[in-house]
This record gives sequence, C-alpha cells and structure tokens, in this order.
Amino acid sequence: MRRIFSDHAYSDARIAGNYWAETVPDAALKRGHLTGTQRADVAIIGAGFTGLCAALALAEAGVSVAVLDAGFPGWGASGRNGGFCCLGGAKASDTLLDRQHGKPARLAYRRAEAEAVDHVANLLKTHKIDADIHSQGETQLAHKASIRFEEDARAIEENYGVTPRLHNKADLPALGMSGAFHSAITTPIGFGLNPRKYLAGLLKAAEAAGAKVFGDSPVSTLHRTQAYSLKTPQGLLKADQLIIATNGYSSEDLPPWMAARYMPAQSSVLVTRALSDTELANGWSSDQAAYDSRTLLHYFRLMPNRRFLFGMRGGLLSSHGAEARNRRKIRADFQAMFPAWAAVETPYYWSGMVCLSRGLTPFAGPVPTLPGAYAGFAYHGNGVAMGSYTGALLADQILNAKKLHTPKLMTQPPKRFELGSARRALMFGAYAAAALKDL
Repeated sequence: MRRIFSDHAYSDARIAGNYWAETVPDAALKRGHLTGTQRADVAIIGAGFTGLCAALALAEAGVSVAVLDAGFPGWGASGRNGGFCCLGGAKASDTLLDRQHGKPARLAYRRAEAEAVDHVANLLKTHKIDADIHSQGETQLAHKASIRFEEDARAIEENYGVTPRLHNKADLPALGMSGAFHSAITTPIGFGLNPRKYLAGLLKAAEAAGAKVFGDSPVSTLHRTQAYSLKTPQGLLKADQLIIATNGYSSEDLPPWMAARYMPAQSSVLVTRALSDTELANGWSSDQAAYDSRTLLHYFRLMPNRRFLFGMRGGLLSSHGAEARNRRKIRADFQAMFPAWAAVETPYYWSGMVCLSRGLTPFAGPVPTLPGAYAGFAYHGNGVAMGSYTGALLADQILNAKKLHTPKLMTQPPKRFELGSARRALMFGAYAAAALKDL
C-alpha cells in the first residue's frame, strides 16, 4: 500500500482527541478481521459512508457483500468530520462546470447535491437512526465587508430550486450569530448531525441486511483473474465485483489506476466544553450550521448539547510537530472569530483528510481498466451527503437498477494530477494564493 503522506497521517495519533468517540466509542465500531478464504458477490474496500451505503443498498437487493477496512468502520473521514450534511461535493464553480461540461450537466449535478442531502435524511428516518440532528439548512457568513451574496442567491435559486434568505450585518445579533461577520446567506437545505451516530446506524443496518464487515483488514494486494482476489494479513476475499471507497485515505497501488487521481488535503476540528447561557448570549447562540466565506474556510456549529464545534481547512504537513502547529492555529482562529470565548476551554482536537480531484468534482463510476470494478471519491470536504449518495449510486450501477440518476460529470474518470506521487507540492502554491485572497 503506497500512500503520499507520511505514516503519521494514517496513525491513531490524529484521532486521539476525537470528540465523537465520547458519543460512540471505538469499541462499538470495531469488527473482527477477515480470516481464511471467503467469497462474496461484491467486495468493498472502505467502511465509511460510501462503502456502507453501497453495502446496505446491495445487501437489501439480495447481493452478498463483504466490506474490508484497514482500521474500523468510521476510522477515516466518516468518523471524524464536522457533521455537516449539506450541499456540496464539488469545489468547481458554476462557471467552470458550464465551461467544461455545459449548463445542463451542471444543473443535473447541482440537483444531485440536493438529492444527496435528502438521501441521508431518508436513511436516518428509515433506519431510525438518532444522530442529534439540528439546523434548518446552512448559513454562510461574510468575513469581510466586500463580500456580497446577491449573486450567490440567484445561483442557489437556479441550481437547487429554493430561495435563500439574505441577512445584513444588523440582522445577525438577533439571529444569535455574533462574531466579526458582515452579512450572511442561509440556504434551506441541509442539517448538522453526529457523524459517528449516523455511521453506527448505517453499520447496524448494513449488517442486518446481510453485509459482512471486517476491521483490521488492510488490503495488501489486489488482482483479478476470473474473479477479484483481495489479500489481507489474515485472509483472502474473492469477489466478482469490486468497489473502492477509500477517498482521502486511498493508496497509489490499490488499484494502480488510482495513482495521482486523488489529492488528500487536511482538515482540523476542535470542540469546546459545554457553554453556559451567559457565554452563549455573548458569543454565538444560533442552532444553524455555518461556515465563513474564506477559500480556506472555517466551519462551525453549536451542537444540541451546547458544545461548540469549530473546524478549519489547511495544514500541509503531517507530523507530531505539524499537528501541534495546526492546533495552535485553529485555536487562534477560534479566539479571533469569537473573542468573547477567548477563555473557553477546547479539550477536544483532531484532524483528518478530505479529498480533491483535479477537475474539482466527485467521481462515482466504473474503473476503466478493471472490469467490474467501481470507485467513489473526491467529495471536497462535503462527504456526509455526497459520500453517502455516491455509495447508493455505485450500488445502483452494479445492480443496473436505474432507480437513481448518476450525473454524467460524476462518471467521467478524473485526470491525474501533475507531479505524480509528489503532487502534494502543488498545494503549497494553491494554499498561499488562497490565503492572500482571504485577507
């Protein structure tokens, strides 16, 4: 397994302070490893939102499924994200999508983003998953006075068929949105949730439907003759078809087609202690899931238990020293944006990987060089909804059910990034430019 970050990036050190583990312990998600030689119709590598949603849909259709994870279900991004079930999945602008794919394809994709949110909501309802849901849509806040949202409002109406609400600076205190913000826009699609509770519910539902899920089973070799053979340290899995659902935790050689087609990027999160009514009144009291207008954005929300979650994009190196610097940076940003909480403790901090593609759009489709193999990845930091929906799309493609419509642009294989295994170097210039833009 060849990966492009150092070993620290894939170690347990990065989730040692994960708040979600206080609500769903690791032990509740751990599964036994694959042993001996086993057989399934479909093998899935990765037991996150994408892999488990695919497994659930396939198992419910009567297909035998085995899911392999190098750690435990939810060890990767699905069990450590900020819990924003919202629009997104692509980082490409409407202008870029129109130029590369055409306006009809862009509109079809944008509607799929909304369908992805509905998909998660339906899963929560159908399988009776209590995931601490809150927020009526999602609010974006301007971090400087020059940011205007009128054009964004028109784009939201065209793309999603809903009318957002615009808020000026004077509106924000009454909405409970304190802080150094200048205006805002609220889109009535999306909600916040506890991602581990959602994932634990998916895991339970998939296993109840007949899917087998194995932890501590990293795939060391993958090859195909008449069927796929996936070797792990303790066993061998053979399957007719295959789904790669590893997103930002993918490798360059499983399969080799993945090499340079994905770009892992880091994201960090902290969570405060429970806040008092007085602290909330002086800081932020809205139940809205929110994020700011920076390119290297911050995302934040007040959870139902009155703890405040605050996340940050950025961080280009992975080591114990780099992690300490990231923690200092996110704490400084938190205090700068919410100065009334400068003395509030933030006992929880963790980090993980989001995943980008060169075209800045997600992929959900067949792997061209491998018959019967499919992959889903590159959700650009919005994998709760789009990652879940991609799993359902891949299952639909395998079943040839045609119950769901996969946007055409999501089935176009991503091009490779320049510099191959050294492609992380590209991020330094991109982040420097983004930081200047955000000033």
